Amino acid sequence: MHPVHHAAQTPDKLAVIMAGSGQSLSYAALNSRSNQVAHLLRSHGLGAGDAIAVLLDNCPDYFEIAWGAQRAGLYFTCLSTKLQVDEIAYIVTDSNAKVLFVGANLLALAEEALTHAGVRIPVLVVGGDPLGHKAYSEARDTQPVSPIADESAGADMLYSSGTTGRPKGIKIPLTGAPIDTPNALQMMAQAVFGISADSQYLSPAPLYHAAPLRWCMCVHKIGGTVVVMEKFEPETYLATVERHRITDSQLVPTMFVRMLKLEDGIRKSYDLSSLKMAVHAAAPCPVAIKEQMMSWWGPIIHEYYAGTEGNGFCTIGPQDWLRKKGSVGKALLGELRIVGESGEVVATGESGTVYFANGPQFEYHNSPEKTADSRNALGWSTLGDVGYVDEEGFLFLTDRKAFMIISGGVNIYPQESENVLVTHPKVADVAVFGVPNEEFGEEVKAVVQPMDMADAGPELEAELLAFCRASISHVKAPRSIDFMAELPRYPTGKLYKRLLRDRYWAGRESKLV
Repeated sequence: MHPVHHAAQTPDKLAVIMAGSGQSLSYAALNSRSNQVAHLLRSHGLGAGDAIAVLLDNCPDYFEIAWGAQRAGLYFTCLSTKLQVDEIAYIVTDSNAKVLFVGANLLALAEEALTHAGVRIPVLVVGGDPLGHKAYSEARDTQPVSPIADESAGADMLYSSGTTGRPKGIKIPLTGAPIDTPNALQMMAQAVFGISADSQYLSPAPLYHAAPLRWCMCVHKIGGTVVVMEKFEPETYLATVERHRITDSQLVPTMFVRMLKLEDGIRKSYDLSSLKMAVHAAAPCPVAIKEQMMSWWGPIIHEYYAGTEGNGFCTIGPQDWLRKKGSVGKALLGELRIVGESGEVVATGESGTVYFANGPQFEYHNSPEKTADSRNALGWSTLGDVGYVDEEGFLFLTDRKAFMIISGGVNIYPQESENVLVTHPKVADVAVFGVPNEEFGEEVKAVVQPMDMADAGPELEAELLAFCRASISHVKAPRSIDFMAELPRYPTGKLYKRLLRDRYWAGRESKLV
């Protein structure tokens, strides 16, 4: 269960295909080049447990580097290409990266970040002019294609989104295990989601995020072919499914919404019959959106709930979801515990903070305080989400605890309003959160990205407020709506809600009124 074995058995089979450029990488080439990367890293003095950083757009080289670090026993930290100079500087410093792989198009940004951090490490430039640094391909090609003598399994160390304070690296312990040791995700991908060596897996999201990177590498362990989109675009996604006869794919709910906004004629013009399984995660999916997707694609849509931390994993298949609409499933990894404000386990059906007991261990790199905050006295760990478990053990999420609105002493979870508003035909995206109210402490605010910014204004605001109040309690519905041309979302689909919310609380020393 590693590319090394597939390189021996099916050397010419394609491991990677880029959907846009058509660039590809066979298993033989992936194996040889990842061996060269491992030697290259050893030549720079990196040993097991050391770290590298990667700042790249989606490209085949990404997998050469990741698998090279994996077989060299290293941590590999993949950085978002959307980060600012000080954010890159912080992560490179905090991760103690000893080599930086960077795309030529991002080199100026990386150089500024390294200068800002006062860090001098080797920089290997992927594609384009290295401008005084080493070209990655040239440095790689000087190395042997045989394995290094001391292979052991490394792991990613990815940084949390950082909605509160600086992001933290999520670090799992390295055990020195063989490079082909199976992991929980790989086994679930096969047993639950049906990923196999015959899979044509489509990944439409940036590889610097946990799910796209881990699932693509998981498919490589199993021996399937990964088709990677350089950037998600709704009609291009459908065309790629048709062209490559995609069997399996992972998406996020905002991708569903964007595809559903396409004209019916466009949506129906593509042959999606090859799709056997689609799975979504990363953010809650409104029930109405998933119902429309099920109607369009059929009962092939799975869902899971997990975090980069890897401390637990819940999943629900299409048939269970159709009778448990809104659930994110049962726990397959870790055991669910719903905990109340005073630390007690609450009764079935009651909401509380979602914890996983007896799940895999992790720590936040260089942050014992944050690690401790994620645990309770019994050692159970949480991602900070709020939800409840029903009588059959299915988990229903209600919101992120950090964004709970308290208005007049009433707890309001904004997900309900978001789920309603995003179904309106004039809404492309929406965020709901609490803003200051002198009488009630907070009131509910919505910020909407309209399908057409020309529609933004009082008439659309009134229409959307009435639409929302027709579906949910006036107490939970927004009292006002502002409009933006584009909401700040990560390319994975996760909304950077803190950035929006903080604008409304600017100048206040406290978030309490």
